[in-house]
Amino acid sequence: MFLVFSKEKIYTYLVSILTVIVLLYMATNVKFVQRETVEASSSTDKLLPIYKVETTENKVSLTMNCAWNADDIDQILEILQKNNVKITFFMVGDWINKFPEYVKKIYQAGHEIGSHSNTHPHVNNLSYEENINEIESSNDKIEKIIGKRTNLYRAPYGEYNNTVIKAANDKGYYSIQWSLDTLDYKRNYW
Repeated sequence: MFLVFSKEKIYTYLVSILTVIVLLYMATNVKFVQRETVEASSSTDKLLPIYKVETTENKVSLTMNCAWNADDIDQILEILQKNNVKITFFMVGDWINKFPEYVKKIYQAGHEIGSHSNTHPHVNNLSYEENINEIESSNDKIEKIIGKRTNLYRAPYGEYNNTVIKAANDKGYYSIQWSLDTLDYKRNYW
């Protein structure tokens, strides 16, 4: 009996296997520590997003940013469903406009949705009000499709400064960063 796999399928399996290995390693060897954002008491204090959350459970949190295309969403949802895994999808408003059916499909599959801005700008260059507008505009689009708002925000490019974090905090959003980046966006595995 012969098994034939395409290059794309091999990459898919390799990425899946490596992800599981990393997650298992993290679940058994890493103590999670929450970095809480604290109001600045002076101009030199830096506000921080949440990188990790302290827990006694062996858990990890997986996230994905939806900003450019949706070519692989069905395949990603299928892999997640087969492995009984739920993740958080951070969505850009422009992406939501292009792919509203996927926003609904992701939500109906039981995954969490967060804002990833409206237009994916370099948020460190924006004013406080412009940052609020980016977050809220994206969340308005999410709410229109799934019927509820999110309280999660991930700034584009992983950028943040006190203005970005304060804008999110003041509007009731948790600013979420990552602690491990797979760098999958640098290659087309799918």
